[in-house]
Amino acid sequence: MPGFAMLAGVGIAALLYSREAMAAGVVAGLVLVAYGLQLAYRRDESALVISEAFGRGRNGRSHLRSAAMTGDVLVAGLVAAIVVQALREQPLGPLPWLAGLAALTYLVSIFVTSDM
Repeated sequence: MPGFAMLAGVGIAALLYSREAMAAGVVAGLVLVAYGLQLAYRRDESALVISEAFGRGRNGRSHLRSAAMTGDVLVAGLVAAIVVQALREQPLGPLPWLAGLAALTYLVSIFVTSDM
């Protein structure tokens, strides 16, 4: 799946470039490539409970995975909206900024939860 997302990003960027929609192509392509990288990074990730807010043991891992899945679904919807708007050659509006915020939030969470 990560490779498919990245290839789709390159393909959509090329298609939009051929339609002379270069800005939308770059944004849609970068968003899909970044999404593919996120999927590749998380492929073998296990749940890491960093706070008692999620509970303990199996219950905590379950809650954390549910929270992560919620974020994944929201990011997938955002990625899909950007791609659809770009292919329709419609204004992207605030969608690229939201995608950037999602990427920044994910990078910060990687930094916070890493074993440094």
